[in-house]
Amino acid sequence: MIPPFKIQIRFSDIDMLGHVNNVIYLSYFEMARVHYFTKLMGTDWDWQSKGVVLVKNDVEYLKPITLYDPAEAHLFVSNIGNKSFSLRYEIRVLDQVHTTGGSTLVCFNNLTKETIEIPEDFKIQLTKLHQHG
Repeated sequence: MIPPFKIQIRFSDIDMLGHVNNVIYLSYFEMARVHYFTKLMGTDWDWQSKGVVLVKNDVEYLKPITLYDPAEAHLFVSNIGNKSFSLRYEIRVLDQVHTTGGSTLVCFNNLTKETIEIPEDFKIQLTKLHQHG
């Protein structure tokens, strides 16, 4: 199991209301994706020929997060298709879910500018994070 990504909340993440601004959560999701993908595939993965592009995001704000909250992002794979896969996120503070969200990504060869099937070695790693139901 991959440990959750510990979010370092920056002063610039906080808005006038004293909590993390709504647009910042997409950055937290991105950081969590990079964290998990690096743990799964290492740092030598060829993201140019076996990359991904983001095609959809959603966020549900359940409870505010403030500057000194010990927030962490948990990532799960919710669907694996032929060329695309979907991720779900939970941002938790002290094991309480404050934010949920999701992303759909499509595998993409940046050199040929074409979508590709999920590379088999990547698909095997994604199944380790797959949650059914």
